[in-house]
Amino acid sequence: MSQNQPSFTNALLAGGLAGTTVDLSLFPLDTLKTRLQSSSGFLASGGFTGIYRGVGSAIVGSAPGAALFFCTYEYSKSFLSTRRQVQLTDAKAGGWTAPIEHMAAASLGEVAACAVRVPTEVVKQRAQAGQHSSSLLALKAILSQNHTIGIPGVWKELYRGWSITILREVPFTVLQFPLWEFMKERRRRTTGKEGNTAWESGILGSVAGAVAAGITTPLDVLKTRMMLAREKSAMIPMLRQILKDNGPRAFFAGIGPRVLWISAGGAIFLGSYQWAYNSLSRRGRL
Repeated sequence: MSQNQPSFTNALLAGGLAGTTVDLSLFPLDTLKTRLQSSSGFLASGGFTGIYRGVGSAIVGSAPGAALFFCTYEYSKSFLSTRRQVQLTDAKAGGWTAPIEHMAAASLGEVAACAVRVPTEVVKQRAQAGQHSSSLLALKAILSQNHTIGIPGVWKELYRGWSITILREVPFTVLQFPLWEFMKERRRRTTGKEGNTAWESGILGSVAGAVAAGITTPLDVLKTRMMLAREKSAMIPMLRQILKDNGPRAFFAGIGPRVLWISAGGAIFLGSYQWAYNSLSRRGRL
């Protein structure tokens, strides 16, 4: 089976392994980034103490979220590529079509993954910012509101920031994955090999992640503020509030840890995914 036609099991297992590996190994950097972006301030949110606070939420949500992303991404990419190969008659147009397919597939993957990622992020970030001492207590606090806001209200609270998360993740992924795929393709052409090694995929994923992370930092700040707000706020009013209280510079708060975290995360996430996928593919051919 070629890398362009992945099996469901390979994408599921490799994605789950990659997600868990990157989230657990880089959790402290994610905590520091969240505290830098918090409206309460870095020190008031915990500073350098308790940097693994909220890790329980990451453990629960990492594997299913990443598995959902890669299953959707790989199959969407394969489906679109197959249709292009059947329908394409203008060879010149093919150079533009492939990156667009990667953008579309990555966007669909992110929407699917956010079904798991958003509630995980809400619980995790409230623990990271010091609002609760653990993910479990943060989750219990949300669920306890059932008596006052009902089940629909609890559901909305768990998915607070859904719109801005999609608005952050889709542009990020639209930048990262086509760039990653482009660099992998260039590497394959240079080496003359059919596939990419885990090391190659990891290094190229790190570069692509760093570029995408820096560009989308303002969206990440907005998402963090919306999730941490004591009362639910819409996107535009929150944006105006940040500008009023902290000025434009606030939208680049935590850019250092974010770029460092996602650059390292891109290497671990996409490198471990490629390693697991290559290993599973070889085993499937035996």
